[in-house]
Amino acid sequence: MERMKGALLMAMLAAAVLPGCKIVKTPTAEEKAAETAKTAFNPADKVEAIWQSQAVPSIEKRAGDFKQVLSLIAADPDDAGAKFGHREKEGNAPWTYVVKFNGEIVAADTQSRAATIDVDIDGDGKADAKVQIGPALRGTALRDSLDFVNFNAFKNQIEWAQFGKAFNEKVNATLLQSLPRDGLTGKTVKVSGAFPTPSSGQLPLVTPATIAIGQ
Repeated sequence: MERMKGALLMAMLAAAVLPGCKIVKTPTAEEKAAETAKTAFNPADKVEAIWQSQAVPSIEKRAGDFKQVLSLIAADPDDAGAKFGHREKEGNAPWTYVVKFNGEIVAADTQSRAATIDVDIDGDGKADAKVQIGPALRGTALRDSLDFVNFNAFKNQIEWAQFGKAFNEKVNATLLQSLPRDGLTGKTVKVSGAFPTPSSGQLPLVTPATIAIGQ
């Protein structure tokens, strides 16, 4: 009798607990892939989210006159960087400088995918800066010039590198693809952008955040 009562009690308890149980469905391969895609790192989206609202305004606001910045670099690169640049606080990262200038195009290399224009800024007929006009852009100067993005916010070096490349792809798609490629020499140009510390004897290689070519 006692055994029957015990069995009955167990059955009643099981019945009481059962309605609260939840059956968890095992996701299909397609569902797993969709969820992974939703949470995957997308550098293009990350750049898109800050480009017009933060990146371009930051560069334009902090950009120094090209001749002034170059003069400061010659005297004290760290002082120039503190005023018109940015570098990662960790490690020995070089400065990336933010500048703006108007000038005349004195030479253009548009045969290469990494096309550039040489710009005379001080009016002496000689090139003072080399500006990248793509479609292939060297370096990650735009990313490196921003004081509100940080390597430590990224999972690893690969994501950080992809983020830098996405800036180049963004500026190429929004600005550089529409630039003329013929008859550039002699035209005026207005630029704001960034460049890393140039090697000795080399022109600063400027990646533009804004660029306008005139007549």
